[in-house]
Amino acid sequence: MLTRLLAVAALLPAPAIAQSLTPAETAQIDTLVAGALGDTGVPSASIAVVRGGRIVFAKAYGKPSEAIATADPKLPYQIASISKQFTAAAILLLEDEGKLSLDDTVAKYIPGITGGDRITIRQLLSHTSGLQDYWPQDYSFAAMAKPVTPQQIVDRWAKKPLDFAPGTQWQYSNTGYVVAGMIVEKVSGQPLLSFLQQRIFKPLDIRALDQDKAIGKAFPQGYGRFALGPVRAETPSADGWLYAAGELSMSAQDLAKWDVARLSRTTLPADDWAAQETPVKLADGSSNGYGLGVFTGSADGRRYVEHSGEAVGFLSENIVYPDDQAAIVVLTNSWFSDAVGRISKGVAKIVLPTPVANAEDTAALAHARAVYDQLRTGTLDRKGLTEDANYYFKPVALADYKSSLGILGEPTAFAQTGKTRLRGGFVNRTYRITYPDRALSLSTYAEPGATGRYEQLLVAPAS
Repeated sequence: MLTRLLAVAALLPAPAIAQSLTPAETAQIDTLVAGALGDTGVPSASIAVVRGGRIVFAKAYGKPSEAIATADPKLPYQIASISKQFTAAAILLLEDEGKLSLDDTVAKYIPGITGGDRITIRQLLSHTSGLQDYWPQDYSFAAMAKPVTPQQIVDRWAKKPLDFAPGTQWQYSNTGYVVAGMIVEKVSGQPLLSFLQQRIFKPLDIRALDQDKAIGKAFPQGYGRFALGPVRAETPSADGWLYAAGELSMSAQDLAKWDVARLSRTTLPADDWAAQETPVKLADGSSNGYGLGVFTGSADGRRYVEHSGEAVGFLSENIVYPDDQAAIVVLTNSWFSDAVGRISKGVAKIVLPTPVANAEDTAALAHARAVYDQLRTGTLDRKGLTEDANYYFKPVALADYKSSLGILGEPTAFAQTGKTRLRGGFVNRTYRITYPDRALSLSTYAEPGATGRYEQLLVAPAS
């Protein structure tokens, strides 16, 4: 009988929250969030953590509003511009069905837009269209007190002269996403939110609301502050102002379900996820790491996919770490402090694995530091160099290294940057050397082994 029950249990779906954080980690998060809210005056926060590809933590803190005295992780917060990745996903799904192409021009779907015969849908989603942003301010401007339609936003901002030729620069543009939302509706024949409910939210069991409807006694209140004055309730913008650029409200736990889908490459085809996360290049070949509705990059040796959001009285952060199968969601009901960033960075330090220092890299670091001291003091030991490196370090090279580096004195920090890699039979490492007024980069190629002879020792200014 027990065996039979175990077999049945194995077939049941896993619980929504798998409690795999240790009590110590949970306590650290509690302390971190309480401290951030207490220091800044931010009324409340809702947190979710994905680890190992599963939601392992969802908890709310503080007081969401005067009408809601108890924090509840199920309450939906306005996620603002994090919504952009959902608008981009809708476009990608329509492209999968052959109903449009990312390289179609805007004029094919929405008439009258400046440069519409040159601006592509891809450029709308990657903020490279040149369309002027209708809401660059970090406050609610006068027009936002009255309801607006997407077409009215287009008529006022998307018919102005372009800020630059499409594809030549990157400039954040909420206007571009309003146009993208209009294209979704025209091609699908559905309101944008209805399309997202059908294709994304219902399959993932996500409760998502139009933020214009997530207002009142049953929902978190947004708060603001003038300088260091008292925390005050904000008046929400009138209906329609965020639309496809940031119209969604959901809980941190529900947003984390989307992050799990990203990590597991489900709900959307895998190539759609990849397209969204691929940085779009400008005409000159450069890129700032923005794809289709998300930023991508690497920090502290970890790849990330990220977007933040700002609505009237709300700030949010959603960051996914693909290689760690992890994600962190932080939602707050204020837009006047750094609490969101402070909490998201702090949670990352708690829940992500600490990179284990490679023993050979550690030994190589000490060796490189010693050899750098030889360079700056003019005492380079040639026995530690290969034949080619000895050729490179002619007397003039040694003299220049000594004269230019010696006057800098002792560095304040000396650390490896980036990954150790192999090239040309040598081990390549790069180090950052920090002084009070500048930073240098030391690029090394060495024979295998922590103290192998150097084939290359090149010092250059670092950014």
